[in-house]
Amino acid sequence: MKLPVYLDYNATTPVAPEVADAVIPYLREHFGNPSSAHVFGQRAKLAVAQARAQVAALINARATDIVFTGSATEANNLALLGVARAHGRPGHLIVSAVEHPAVAAPAKRLEEAGWAVTVVPVDKYGRVSPQDVRAALRPDTVLVSVMHANNEIGTLQPVTEIASIVKAHGALMHTDAAQSAGKVPLDVAALGVNLLTLAGHKFYATKGVGALFVRVGTPIASVLAGADHEYGLRPGTENVPAIVGLGEAARLARERLPMAELRLKTLRDLLHGKLQDAVAGLQLNGHPEHRLPNTLHVSFPGVSGRELLERCAGDVAASLGSACHAHGDAVSGVLAAMGQDADRAIGAVRLSVGWMTTEEEIDRAAPALTAAFAEARASRV
Repeated sequence: MKLPVYLDYNATTPVAPEVADAVIPYLREHFGNPSSAHVFGQRAKLAVAQARAQVAALINARATDIVFTGSATEANNLALLGVARAHGRPGHLIVSAVEHPAVAAPAKRLEEAGWAVTVVPVDKYGRVSPQDVRAALRPDTVLVSVMHANNEIGTLQPVTEIASIVKAHGALMHTDAAQSAGKVPLDVAALGVNLLTLAGHKFYATKGVGALFVRVGTPIASVLAGADHEYGLRPGTENVPAIVGLGEAARLARERLPMAELRLKTLRDLLHGKLQDAVAGLQLNGHPEHRLPNTLHVSFPGVSGRELLERCAGDVAASLGSACHAHGDAVSGVLAAMGQDADRAIGAVRLSVGWMTTEEEIDRAAPALTAAFAEARASRV
């Protein structure tokens, strides 16, 4: 059976062949515990150190600033809850209205523990205004968390400008960059953030591994009890194969980035153009310029996005939005925050291309989507 064209790279990416090749020896021969003093343990320890350096190089950080975690969700929890624990008393937290649940949920937990939480709005493109962040700052503001790129619509946030404002105020800045790695440049020095989150499975590593950049001097404490792994911030024996894979994926991302941006944008725009030509009233969601080069979030008029994808499921594998949100035709929280009406939100579909996507696949996917749209519209007449 011929598989459908995969256009859901924002949900997860396939493991790159180079990553799989790097991982296999650490599943078989080099199986030691990195904390062991003998040769098996020391080989594993060296592999983790190399991966730490590779991840650091991707974001222009120091290797000692990288903390490996089990996922981006864990990294986000460590960022918010770890800073709160180090602070020692309830303070003030600012987040955006379009954060992933991995940030929104720990923010809610802090609110339940007595923290004041301010949710700053976004404009019609899903973008946060730095001036809204400035206005939300208070004397007791401890941390601001604004994602680097939105996982649904792809909109890029003005993180550098926001971080500059936050730093001048004396607060800490965190950004969830899970969707950005390998698609756009990430430079923690230029961004000016204290904390930055990465997710392995978003840039061709395995699932179940992530990382948190922690700038030296950032007050943060572990939220788990255990030994002193990962500089005392993340106890538990390191998942060496997954960490090795993350390092190799970071190396590949850094190597490919200049050509990847152009390639992804070319494929995304090719798909968008074909859909625009065939679907009158198609609407783009997200910022037309400040967005990820691989992400096309569009609303098909007068139909349910879910029904449309079901009708073309044999030819196209895509999603309505975040794979981490509830299913159903409920309006996306991101689109609601942007002020989109229910009809436009219900007709929304997220199409995300990747390094392995080909023009031939776009040529197959576009007519399948337009045919499904026509069928869905006809069924409503």
